[in-house]
Amino acid sequence: MAFYQHQGNIPPKRHTQHRRPAGRGTKGELYYEELMGEEGFSSDSSLLYHRNIPSTIAAAREWVIGDLSTAPNHPLMPRHLKLHDLFEAKDVKTTDVVTGRRLVLGNGDVRISYAVAGAPSPWYRNGIGDECVYVERGRARVETVFGAFDVAEGDYLVIPRATTHRWIPRRSSKEPLRAYCIEANSHITPPKRYLSKYGQLLEHAPYCERDLRGPAGPLLAEDVGAAANDETEVFIKHRGNGPSSSGGIVGTVHTLPFHPLDVVGWDGYLYPYAFNVRDFEPITGRVHQPPPVHQVFEGWNFVICNFVPRKVDYHPLSIPVPYYHSNVDSDEIMFYVDGDYEARKGSGIGKGSVSVHPGGHAHGPQPGASEASIGVEYFDELAVMVDTFRPLELGEGGRAVDDGKYAWSWSRAGAAAGGPARGGDGSDYSIG
Repeated sequence: MAFYQHQGNIPPKRHTQHRRPAGRGTKGELYYEELMGEEGFSSDSSLLYHRNIPSTIAAAREWVIGDLSTAPNHPLMPRHLKLHDLFEAKDVKTTDVVTGRRLVLGNGDVRISYAVAGAPSPWYRNGIGDECVYVERGRARVETVFGAFDVAEGDYLVIPRATTHRWIPRRSSKEPLRAYCIEANSHITPPKRYLSKYGQLLEHAPYCERDLRGPAGPLLAEDVGAAANDETEVFIKHRGNGPSSSGGIVGTVHTLPFHPLDVVGWDGYLYPYAFNVRDFEPITGRVHQPPPVHQVFEGWNFVICNFVPRKVDYHPLSIPVPYYHSNVDSDEIMFYVDGDYEARKGSGIGKGSVSVHPGGHAHGPQPGASEASIGVEYFDELAVMVDTFRPLELGEGGRAVDDGKYAWSWSRAGAAAGGPARGGDGSDYSIG
């Protein structure tokens, strides 16, 4: 995110001596400066000042990440994946957001996983790409080398590639921590059309810098009740010659001879940040607006959109539901978070559902929904959409919770054969 910040103890000039406090007449030891930058030395970066040499490791071992295999969506069909069926309640206490993720969908550009977690994660670094984690339910503290975040329902947390961090769920009597994890093989940024050539969010953007929350820091080992010299394991996801079913993704655990929270100060334009979906200001019009108006982030070959409660089309002859459309260049993945799903009865879509609408298949509202939506002035709904420009394949998590009948939901003949009597893509009154 191209928005300058600085925290903690940094020298007045970059790449110059920065020393620890010392006694009278003596020099303190140097802090160790690390440049964390994108695209070589050609894009956003930050400078971090460590107590320890950041390259130091004491040991390394393999991390067996889990089942990252994928299967083609073949025969080509729209699908309904019921994410709330992925985890049993008895397993939540021992599941964490990092090692407990289950792969729902993926391709060479992006992977979508889901976790319901009650346990703290290990320290973790994604060396493949940025992550965007949406908090569906629950609360957590996320500690990073840049500082800490308190995240809760509706928060996106964008974490740059190679940021060391961990997730600590907060106890709740209502809901466990439910995390929808979007892992890129690239960087994740606000849409380019919303940015000036210098990186400022422009006036027509649906959010601005005031809506973004940076990390609270600096955060040091002693701030979290640890000792600076505590030996610590860091789980790293990276590229390598793994099995073909994993897409070449492998894992390594580095043992550090010190605690990873050793950054006394940092400054720059590259750091994690949080954004709450309630701060997204929807763009509306007299007639139905296309999905790009709902976009919030983008990565290489994919975009992230959110559909929020909003006033809808106000032309006197408008039809508020979306028209049927063919995704000739993309797969459309909708994660249904909240809202009134009464009008979706029969399709099976509900909270925690993911609809998969593949490129090459036309989709749209359920039978009768267009007529029923006329005169509706407001949609009360919340959903996160990922559109990809290469086909997505089904991960083991997606295959495990496919309802097996969604493809027939537009057909009454399908209902007679065991499918629902009425159906749709979950867009009957808005989404899609």
